[in-house]
Amino acid sequence: MTRTVAITSAIAIAALLGGTLFLTLGSNSNDLASCSQAAVAGGSIGGPFELVSEDNVTVTDVDVFTKPTILYFGYTFCPDVCPLDNMRNADAQRILDEKGYDVQTAFITIDPERDTPEVMKEFTSLFHDNMIGLTGTPEQVKVASKAYKTYYQKQVDGDPEYYLMDHSTQTYFVMPDRGFVDFFKRDDSPEKMAETVGCFIDAVG
Repeated sequence: MTRTVAITSAIAIAALLGGTLFLTLGSNSNDLASCSQAAVAGGSIGGPFELVSEDNVTVTDVDVFTKPTILYFGYTFCPDVCPLDNMRNADAQRILDEKGYDVQTAFITIDPERDTPEVMKEFTSLFHDNMIGLTGTPEQVKVASKAYKTYYQKQVDGDPEYYLMDHSTQTYFVMPDRGFVDFFKRDDSPEKMAETVGCFIDAVG
């Protein structure tokens, strides 16, 4: 039942994300829209949040998004999806690093009960030096998740200590002063992500 809900929610999220690009891109919408393969329609993704960084400092979205950012929601105890997705995102950043783009990756946990700042810092260091780990109270995480229209739910039918989380798996691209501009699916390659991110950065100038 839980997985059915997760799949249904993921489909709804994908449909919403696919229809957000026009209103979020602003005055350069024509130039920027050409960088994305997402559908152009209406909607709203992103918004203010307050979380705790992996250095145990309270930060807001303004503090986090100081440069173009590849953003992902997941959790460190995730057995396969999150490590693979974070590695893919880090690989995209490495490609962008080599091309001279100043970007970063960020990872927001949806499991703050276990993902302390220390745990997040250890996890993100496995992928890229410029990956930012973010946690917080359950309420703070919920606000960030709602802002980006993500889905997550704790699985309660397993071990209470070694539980898993159902969650959505899209990756976002966020730019300073513009907010959310695009999203990536799990089957998007690091090369495709880097090409798209570079296109957006070039279009902004």
